[in-house]
Amino acid sequence: MQLTFTQNEREIKNMNMPKNIGETDRNVRFAAGAAVILFGLITHDWLGLLGLVLVGTAYLRSCPAYTLINFDTNKK
Repeated sequence: MQLTFTQNEREIKNMNMPKNIGETDRNVRFAAGAAVILFGLITHDWLGLLGLVLVGTAYLRSCPAYTLINFDTNKK
């Protein structure tokens, strides 16, 4: 079954995940995550998997660490 973007957004809202990542933060996370993943692939290092965390939080627009420290880069 293929999910559309709106279905993904609805699922995120149902999980009560706050959107605390702004547009600039999101773009930086995507770029840094891609760089870390590429580094891991080139060096055959498992630390490259940490790039998936950056990409995942950018995609979901929610960072659990930001939630813990009550930080928000999302302009409302």
